[in-house]
Amino acid sequence: MKLRNLSFCLCFFLISFAIQAQKEIQKAIQTQFILAEDGSTIELDEGRFEINTTLSLEGKKNITIKGKGIGKTVLDFANQTDGAEGIRLSNLKDVTLQDLSVLNAAGDAVKAMNVKGVKFIRVETAWEGKPKASNGAYGLYPVMCKDVFIQGCIARGASDAGIYVGQSKNIVVKESIAKENVAGIEIENSQNAEVYDNIATGNTGGILVFDLPDLVQKKGGNVKVYENVIEANNYKNFAPKGNIVGKVPPGTGVLILATSDVEVYKNVIKDNRSMGVGVISYYLTENPINDKEYYPYPTNISIRENVFERKSQKATSQGRFGKMYRFVLRFGKDVPFIQWDGITDEDNKDWVLCVEDNTNATFANLDAENNFENVSREMVECER
Repeated sequence: MKLRNLSFCLCFFLISFAIQAQKEIQKAIQTQFILAEDGSTIELDEGRFEINTTLSLEGKKNITIKGKGIGKTVLDFANQTDGAEGIRLSNLKDVTLQDLSVLNAAGDAVKAMNVKGVKFIRVETAWEGKPKASNGAYGLYPVMCKDVFIQGCIARGASDAGIYVGQSKNIVVKESIAKENVAGIEIENSQNAEVYDNIATGNTGGILVFDLPDLVQKKGGNVKVYENVIEANNYKNFAPKGNIVGKVPPGTGVLILATSDVEVYKNVIKDNRSMGVGVISYYLTENPINDKEYYPYPTNISIRENVFERKSQKATSQGRFGKMYRFVLRFGKDVPFIQWDGITDEDNKDWVLCVEDNTNATFANLDAENNFENVSREMVECER
C-alpha cells in the first residue's frame, strides 16, 4: 500500500512538473516575441510545446523566427484559450518564419497582415485528426501584404484554404504541399503571383484563383500557375456554411473565378472527378453583387501545355456552384477536363479564354448565359 501511494505521489509530481515546465516554455517564447529587437533572430528549440494563446509579433523590422525543422519544433495550440490565431504577424517589414510546425490552432494557424516582405520557409500548418468544419479557416494566411514568399511548406486540414494569399502583391508559392484542405492553394484578389512546383492533392479543390466582391483590394490579376501536380482533389467539402469555398465541388483541380490575366500551363492535372480547370463568372455563385466597383467576369485566361488524366467516372454532386454543376452531372462519365460557363461581358473587348497545346484535353462551353441552350464541346482556340 505504501509503495502504491509512493508511486501515485511520484506520478502526480512528474505531471505537475511537466505542466509547469510547459508554462515556463510558453512564457519564454512569448517573451522573445514581445522583446525582439529589429534585426534579431528568435530561436525555438526542438520539442513539442503546448501553447494556449496567440503568439504575436508587431511593428518590427528584419526578424527571423526559426525552429529546428518541420516535426521537430512543434507549437501545439490544441488547448488554446486566448486569441484568434496561432501566430500573428502584423505591421512588419521583412519577417521570416521557418523550420517549424504549427498545429491545431483555434483559428488561423499563421496570419500575416500588413507585412512588407514576408517569408514562410519549411513551415507546416495542420489540424490533426479527420478534417472538419471546426478546424481553423487558413493554414498560411498572408493578407494585405507585399512581397510574399512561400517555399517548402506543408498545409493540411484547413476548413477554407491551406495556403491562402489574399489582397496582396508580388507573390511566390513554390515547392509546397497542400493536402486535405477545402482549397489547397488559393490566390484571392491578388496581383503578380507565381504558383509553381507545388503538389495539391486530396483537397476539395486543388488550386483556386478568385476575385471576390466587398474587399479592400478589388482586382487581382497577372497570376501564373505552372509546373504543379494537381491530383485527386476529391475530398468532401467540409467548409462551414456560408463560405464561398463551400460551393466548390469535390473533384476540382483548378478553378478560376472572376479574375483576369491568369495563365495555367505545364501542370499535371489528373484524377480530379468534377473538372480539371474551370473558368467561371461570379454569377455562377448565385450570390448577389452589392459592390459597385466589383467586376464579375473572368478575362484573359490562358490554359496551355497541361497534361490531363482522369478515370472514367461521374462528377461529384456536392458543393455545387449554382446551375453549372447541376448541368455538369449530365455529362455522365464523360466529364470535360476544361469547363467554361460561357458568360461574357459584351462591353469588354478583351479576350476571355485561350486553350491550346494541352494533352488529353476535352472542353465544354456550358453557355450558362443562355440557360445552357447551346452547350458546345468544340475546343476553344483563343476565344475572343
